[in-house]
Amino acid sequence: MSFTAWLSLLAICCLGAMSPGPSLAMVVRHTLTGGRGKGILCAWAHSIGIGLYALVTLLGLAVVLKQAPMVFNGIAIIGALYLAWMGVKALGSKGGISDKLDAGNGSDSASSTDLSAGHSRAATFAAARDGLAISLFNPKIMLFFLALFSQFVMAADSLFGQSLIVFTPLIIDGLWYTFIALILSHPSVLPKLRAKAAIIDKLSGVVLILLAIRVIVTI
Repeated sequence: MSFTAWLSLLAICCLGAMSPGPSLAMVVRHTLTGGRGKGILCAWAHSIGIGLYALVTLLGLAVVLKQAPMVFNGIAIIGALYLAWMGVKALGSKGGISDKLDAGNGSDSASSTDLSAGHSRAATFAAARDGLAISLFNPKIMLFFLALFSQFVMAADSLFGQSLIVFTPLIIDGLWYTFIALILSHPSVLPKLRAKAAIIDKLSGVVLILLAIRVIVTI
């Protein structure tokens, strides 16, 4: 792969990562809910999904999906249902993110400590799960790789070039959403966002549901 081709790949990956959508909403929610660590975990779990799509494209499976509309539509529907489920959860949340952070912290008893530890483990799992799932089941990302990314496969004429095709989008995606998590978790920013946590929950819920509807309508 030539340096010029890689620069084109880099530019497309940057534009794709910075495009607002459900991935951004998910990183924002986990950053506000669990802090910087959970936001970064969600970011890199998301980037693993991006890397898997890049690998699928490299192996030529993207062409198979494009020629099998029933498989493609099935994945798109699963993604839409997942987006809708997350949207409903966000709309149904009570008290906003600040109350979630305070849950289980009302006493110093051993049971409270156990509940807090369990809550932390559940939040860690949820951040990784949602980050990976939102990338794997987001039809927008699938279309991105089918329509734009596959053109760079022909330029990968060596193992090094193939590695660039997989790791460039993975690293760019992870770095971008890590940057988002770092900015949002800054001491001067986080309290202001947490004060608007209930509104953020509702807005992210509406966005996710609208995206789900859009996916279903355009299949």
